[in-house]
Parts: sequence; structure tokens; C-alpha cells
Amino acid sequence: MRPALAALHRYAGLLMAGFLIVAGLTGSALAWKDELEGALLPGVFRVTPPAPGAVPLDALLLRERVAAHFPQAQISFAPLSAPAGHSMQFYLPHRDDAPLASDEVFVDPYTGAMLGQRRWGEISQGLINLLPFIERLHYALALGDTGLLMFGLIAILWTIDCFIGAALTFPARLKNCSPGAKPWLQRWRPSWLLRRHGGSYKLVFDLHRAGGLWLWAMLLVFAWSGVAFNLYDVYAAVMKPIFPHQPTEEVLATHTPTRAPQLNWQEARAQGRVLMAGLADQQHFSIIEENALSYESRLGLYSYKVRSSRDVREQKGLTTVIFDAASGKLVTTWLPTGTASGDTFRSWISALHMASMWGWPFKLFICAMGVAVTGLSLTGVLVWRRKRQGQAKADKALIR
Repeated sequence: MRPALAALHRYAGLLMAGFLIVAGLTGSALAWKDELEGALLPGVFRVTPPAPGAVPLDALLLRERVAAHFPQAQISFAPLSAPAGHSMQFYLPHRDDAPLASDEVFVDPYTGAMLGQRRWGEISQGLINLLPFIERLHYALALGDTGLLMFGLIAILWTIDCFIGAALTFPARLKNCSPGAKPWLQRWRPSWLLRRHGGSYKLVFDLHRAGGLWLWAMLLVFAWSGVAFNLYDVYAAVMKPIFPHQPTEEVLATHTPTRAPQLNWQEARAQGRVLMAGLADQQHFSIIEENALSYESRLGLYSYKVRSSRDVREQKGLTTVIFDAASGKLVTTWLPTGTASGDTFRSWISALHMASMWGWPFKLFICAMGVAVTGLSLTGVLVWRRKRQGQAKADKALIR
């Protein structure tokens, strides 16, 4: 089995190398996305309160102003809060087949002034889209659905290769278990170490092998969460039979909209607050801040999100109540953790992948992990190249 696994690891690594180098380098930058955007264009992404203790304007009032300014947009999502010192971001999906020049607008929450707008990921617009373009490279090579599929397939291959690579570091099984043989763990120990005086090739080989072992768990998190992001149906097909999940998707798939006058945005927010308070009391969690209200006209549903003690992320909480847009009746809920192990697992690997927890120390770690992924890919290629050169020399010697 070992020669077959080695061949699989070798050629899978060569196939993945270019993708993972791009993902690693762009991921290192994206760990600091918020900080970089604020540094590049503070006039768009940062705001200063007009006076000490100033209170932001009502978020739904800001939504109304944006909607009046962009009448051709169907603004179905309203952020209800923004981090201190940050502008508020509104999305501008268009009403018809004519795309808008911009699909995002940034608003000062204290004054309602529009600070900037962009068409997300369109690098021709300059610095305002630098980080979104890097993000497009990160998950799809900026190639749209084709790139999304390609990276999803690479993520599947990477997940499998994590286990193959780990298996190749295991010590060979002893044919004769003599009384003086070293224990298995002791024979595995050299795989975790660097041979500093064995020459450049051995050092590169050890960096690849030991680096992969020390970082193995996080590499697997990156790989499998990449499948969840890019090929969710594949991820769900594997995970749902194994782990319990909340039935939110199934409930929404069977929901029939109520044909009656819809709640307006103010009424919907009030109803969301009532339903969330009831859910918090029932499920014993605390509400930290409200985050967003959205309306799905096709289903006739409002979705109200908060960040709660069940959330893993430090911002943009995902604790959700979904209710009928006409009657206000609760349809379904979704909690990031503590209800179904499958959802808890996904919440954690997603937050880890996106460096959206534990502050700047973890962002620094994820940034370093991106560099490490690039390094592991490069050292893998170097090991393959050296072995190929050695094999070529051996073949020439045989011919002679």
C-alpha cells in the first residue's frame, strides 16, 4: 500500500500546488481584511462619532435613505448594527435584468452620509475593491462558477490527501516484533523533527513532512471547510448522515408563503425581537447584539439575526429566527452551536477558516498558516523535483 499512497500523495500534491499557493498567500492577506480596508480607505470604511456619546441613527431609517437613493435596487437586507468606528454596509441587488453600477454602498451610521460604493470584486474600480478581488482569487481564482467548482474539487482532494500524507509519516510495520524493538510512537517521533545537519534536501523533506504533521489539524480544517464553502451539497451529503443537523433547510423547502399584507420593516424587526427573546429564554442563551434583518419575497419570510452566546464568531452573529412575513408566526430557527453537533462543527470550522474569533492573535496565526500552506506546497514540489532528477540519473546510469 505504501508505494501506492506515495504516488497518490505525490501527484495530488503536484495538482494542488498552484491552487494552494494562491489560496495560502491570499488567505494570509484576508486574515487582516478589515484592518487592510480601513488602512487603505479610511474615509469609506471608518467613521468617527460627531460628538462623545453620539448615538447612531436607526438602522432601518438608514435603509430607507439608501432605498430612496437607489430606487432601482431591491434592498432586502438591512444591517442592524456595525462595529464601533465602522461604516455600515448595504447591498444593492437590482430589481430587473439591468445590473447596477454598484452593488454595495457604505454609509455613515451617525449622519446617513454615503461614503462610497463599489461593484464587489471589480478590480478596475481600484483600491476599494482590492480586498474583494483578493477574496475572489482565494476561493475561485476570480473565475466565477468555474473557479468555484475547481477550488471545490481541489478542497475535496486536499481533504483526502491530508489523511494520505499523515499515513505516509507512520513508521513501517516491523516484520518481526523482537523484544528489543522500539515502541511505535518512538519510531514515529523522527517524522516530527528536522534534521539540521543532513544537507539541503533532507531539510526540505523534513520541513514538508514535519510541517504537515505539526499543522495537520488546521490543514484539515482549511480543506474540509473549503468543501463546505464551495461545494456545500458534497459537504452535506457526507456530514448529514453522520451528524445531526437542525431541520432549518427542510422546513424552508416546504414553506408556503401566506398571501396577506406583509409586515413592514419596523414591524418585522419588532416581531423578530420578540421571537428571539422567547427563543433565548427557551434555549438558555443571552443576546449580545442584533445584527441583521432580511426579507425573502419569494418565500414570504423575514429572517432576524443576532450575535448571541451560542455564536462562535466575534462579529456578524448567525443566531436566527425566521418568521412569516404576513402573520409574524415563527417558521423555524437556527442556532450556531449547542443544538445539533453537525451545525456546531460547521460553525467552528467556518469561524476558524475565516479567522473570525479570538481577536488579533488568531488572525496572526491564520496569516502564518497561509504562509505555511504556501511553504508546504513549494517544499512538496521541490521534493518531487529532486527525486525525479535522481531517478533520471539512475536511468542514465543503467543505460550506460
